[in-house]
Amino acid sequence: MDDGHADGTAAAAAHADRLIADAVHAWSRTDTAVFARCADRLAADRTDMAGWPRGVDRKLVTSLVDAVTAAWRLGWRPADVVAVAGRRRGGRYARMATDVIAAEMRRYAAATVDEGWQAQLSALGARQWWSHDDGYPGEWAEREGLDRAVMVRCALELLAVLATLPLMARLGPLPGESRRPATGRPEGPGVDRRMLGRVRALLAKAESTEFPEEAEALSARAQELMARHSIDHALLAAESGHGDEPSGRRLAVDHPYEAPKTVLLDVVAKANRCRVVWHRNLGLCTVLGYPGDLDAVELLFTSLLAQATAALVRAGSRRDAHGRSRTRSFRHSFLTAYAQRIGERLSVATEAAQQRASAESPATDLLPMLAARDEAVDRAVGAMFPTLADRTVTSAGDREGWMSGRAAADLAALHTRDQVSGDGECRGG
Repeated sequence: MDDGHADGTAAAAAHADRLIADAVHAWSRTDTAVFARCADRLAADRTDMAGWPRGVDRKLVTSLVDAVTAAWRLGWRPADVVAVAGRRRGGRYARMATDVIAAEMRRYAAATVDEGWQAQLSALGARQWWSHDDGYPGEWAEREGLDRAVMVRCALELLAVLATLPLMARLGPLPGESRRPATGRPEGPGVDRRMLGRVRALLAKAESTEFPEEAEALSARAQELMARHSIDHALLAAESGHGDEPSGRRLAVDHPYEAPKTVLLDVVAKANRCRVVWHRNLGLCTVLGYPGDLDAVELLFTSLLAQATAALVRAGSRRDAHGRSRTRSFRHSFLTAYAQRIGERLSVATEAAQQRASAESPATDLLPMLAARDEAVDRAVGAMFPTLADRTVTSAGDREGWMSGRAAADLAALHTRDQVSGDGECRGG
């Protein structure tokens, strides 16, 4: 590239920077006319400015990457950003957000990114598939089957979403700040990944089988593994004096029917000695608890929600006596009743698990030890969310949906564990 062309591209990037800033500002004011005008100018094939398309593309990419870095400092994590991008704008925006995150993560050495962060990147499939960053916008547009004008609007709209993310509680070290032990493993008793692998395999079989008896047997084995591991972990931590500490994890609980889905997450969390905070307008919940218990919550909630969704599909649509659709009311009531009944079943199962653990360890005063862990989780909630308020998050108005939901819950396989019981709240954050 000759110097003149390089200078032209730099000038184009500077002009593009101003247009991008104006577009994002217009979006925040819901000024659609100014936003559209800026987008059109950025997408135009200008012959009066050397290197215009390349300068625009370069600035779009750097602006998006910088916005992701800013999101990390606000407490957001990769899965959160992708979930909110998809919730607010749609699937192609979630895919672009995933790509931008992959580009941003090149700034850090792998050893300075914590394992939870790495796991989210892997689950998202965040990797560089494009040839170089300047060419990314064009390659992304080709991959999505879009023209340049639509690509520019998508990038600007995603940038606007990122620029308006609220402050969130930080759930771990930022990328670049993590310092893993030299052994590559955390100190103290940790979660047995091999055991989790066995549980996941059992859950996959339980969800795929057509025979309820087989699903129950597989689920019971998964419950046994998770319950035994959790209590053993707590005992080992108490004996050694240096166990892990409560932490947090965010899960997407998106529309439709966010409220009853959140109630389902809350009853699962209670059964696993965790607490839930619902970020109602973001489609996210923060779950706080000990690491192994958080794994159990995520596994069980995902499985039960999949079962509930399948039951809803089988139930089909509903109409009232006048032929008007009442499907939404039916499904809302179905999921509300399903969550309540699952909570009842888990309460019975968790009490039985606690009794078995006490019988197997008569010399151990299990209740005070577990109460101390509950208190530690409560303190973590209070420190992270000092202004929480309890709220009633859902109700049901369709009797058939309610009864159908309870019946589906009775048939559902409780896929992780009969964990010890604990208090918890489903709170609006």
